[in-house]
Amino acid sequence: MANRFWIVFGDIHERITAVERIDNLALADGVFLSGDLTNLGSRESAGRIVSAVTKINPRVYAQIGNMDTPAVERVLTEQGINAHGRVVDLGDGVCLAAVGFSTPTPFGTPSEVDESQICQWTHDVLERAGAFAHVILMVHTPPRADVVDKLPSGAHVGSPGVRALIEKYQPAIVVTGHIHEGVGEERIGRSHVLNPGAFAQGGYVRIDETPSGLMAVLRSVA
Repeated sequence: MANRFWIVFGDIHERITAVERIDNLALADGVFLSGDLTNLGSRESAGRIVSAVTKINPRVYAQIGNMDTPAVERVLTEQGINAHGRVVDLGDGVCLAAVGFSTPTPFGTPSEVDESQICQWTHDVLERAGAFAHVILMVHTPPRADVVDKLPSGAHVGSPGVRALIEKYQPAIVVTGHIHEGVGEERIGRSHVLNPGAFAQGGYVRIDETPSGLMAVLRSVA
């Protein structure tokens, strides 16, 4: 495998200035934004976030999270970078499978759908990703887990269905978000699951191709 790498982050919430401090961002083979680009944002705020990234690296794919509005998704679609519900061929047997939005929250945010819809989307992209040897799943809603979905109260709020699908399909790398406090990483079977936390606090993931497959690490600009 070639020496390629990708950068993944989300939960930006319109705080994007730290993007200039991501190591080697301009050299990445792709930059993937996992959701919550804005805070109930407008077309203009979405455009500012995307422009801040693309002026450094134009190879961007993005999806909305629960805090993004339909207007934000329209901007991503119009710019040809909307990854939600898609399987993107990254070459050399690697793909990005992407699912945005979130399961219901107590806050009634604009882009929430029920558990069955999140699971259907996740099933569909992982099923199609089966044609690839190396799968990166970018899913805004975390799986039910030990670390990546844990609130400060100790409650686990991830999706049981997303976890079951990860257990079934075993994508190499899973990058999630949504739960800012769930920063960390763990294994679900062979899948390496990472939550970098909010990029508003500087967290991101770097994924490298290596001779033995995809390797991911948590990083921070802080």
